Amino acid sequence: MSQISKEQVLAALRRVMEPELHQDLVSLKMIEDIQIDRGKASFTIVLTTPACPLKAQIEAEATAAVMEIPGVTAVEINLDSHVPADSRLMGNLKLEVRNTIAVASGKGGVGKSTVSTNLALSLAMEGAKVGLLDADIYGPNIPLMMGVDKTPRAIDGKIIPPMGHGVKLISMGFLVDPKQPLIWRGPMLHGTIRQFLEDVKWGELDYLIIDLPPGTGDASLSLAQSMSLTGAVIVTTPQQVATTDVIRSIGMFRQLKVPILGLVENMSYFIAPDTGNRYDIFGTGGGKKMADENHLAFMGEIPIEIAVREGGDAGTPIVVRNPDSAAAQAIRKVARTVASLVSIYHLAPESVGQAPAAPTLNVVGQ
Repeated sequence: MSQISKEQVLAALRRVMEPELHQDLVSLKMIEDIQIDRGKASFTIVLTTPACPLKAQIEAEATAAVMEIPGVTAVEINLDSHVPADSRLMGNLKLEVRNTIAVASGKGGVGKSTVSTNLALSLAMEGAKVGLLDADIYGPNIPLMMGVDKTPRAIDGKIIPPMGHGVKLISMGFLVDPKQPLIWRGPMLHGTIRQFLEDVKWGELDYLIIDLPPGTGDASLSLAQSMSLTGAVIVTTPQQVATTDVIRSIGMFRQLKVPILGLVENMSYFIAPDTGNRYDIFGTGGGKKMADENHLAFMGEIPIEIAVREGGDAGTPIVVRNPDSAAAQAIRKVARTVASLVSIYHLAPESVGQAPAAPTLNVVGQ
């Protein structure tokens, strides 16, 4: 039996391409700890995210490539991950957060907070370290939707964020009486959002999901002024009145130089549980059309399900409450797409969220 070398293993793996990054595994420095034990070759593939949507394909192709080496009788692969960090963010606020992702919508009522909570949970379920910041200061729903009602503790001047289903949380809903209205001007809101970033002990996170209020107001501007967002996810529903408002959000983020990772269509359709018939309650195709017209990635359709509403009210979001449901599976797919696009952005930022120049942003009162 011929002696197998590490160089042969590396040569074989140079033929295996990362399907989305379009470079080979060796050039991307994704191969570590090659070991040869007689006819068995073992090594680690370090993915750019634990939520990699194509990790099974990468593992299969790597196995097949190494098995072609004469003398190899078995291949053992260990999958690990190292999420790339946004260096702009790390230097700006000195956070141990690798990536910040804003979830936004052009209007209210499209299920943006539902998408935010389930997106955060889906990334955590894939093995990532995740935080969820409720930046909807005037209408904080995250505590209810995540089933957490305790007041955060403070240690050494830092707020310790509560945990909900494995995700760290912060929200104005933890700090004020739910019956108390907040009548604040922009500077107060800006200060609160900055405090949620700087004075919360987030620890090391792969992703911080930020649930923005609807529209293009102070919260989005405050975030852009306080930190460099890795990217934004836009949520819409299919009907024309929603997709028209999405244009404003797209224009705002482009004017603020925030990469738009893609667009998600929520409440896309309803499958009747008794007949299995599909009903397009809010129309069909609006989100995909909007994404195409604005040169954005379309991340998928999330159906309407009663369990989604029930889970939000009960503090057990759908990916936890009913992980096998169509809605949960659609959201988990969206989460893997988001993670993949973040990785692509770090390698080739010019390929994410590019489109013709956005219209001029009119900032009132600035």
